[in-house]
Amino acid sequence: MSLVVSYIPLVVLALLALGFAPLAWWMSRFLRPKKPTAWKQMTYECGSEPIGEANVQFRFQYYSFGIIFLIFDQIATFFLIWAVAFGAFSNSAILWGLVFMMLLFVGVAYALKREETIWI
Repeated sequence: MSLVVSYIPLVVLALLALGFAPLAWWMSRFLRPKKPTAWKQMTYECGSEPIGEANVQFRFQYYSFGIIFLIFDQIATFFLIWAVAFGAFSNSAILWGLVFMMLLFVGVAYALKREETIWI
């Protein structure tokens, strides 16, 4: 019985956390003033009037740059966890770290070798 009682604060916090976003959305949606005008409905672009179509296609380079950024972000996370988990750095930990870095460099070399990837 004491185990169930000790989880009550966690359950209350989880309910508050899950209920906060819908409650904030509901309050902002139904309590805000509603006075739409043509000026308010216009797309905002850094203080200037929008020119052209909003739906433009981006080149593949932007997507490949984003994917490579995500790869490096995951690498940083992996090495942080790896350094904490293997503080004493055994031989197997160093070997797995080198295997991971080799796979990383193969992936980056492949991404850089593709014709669509242009680094500006």
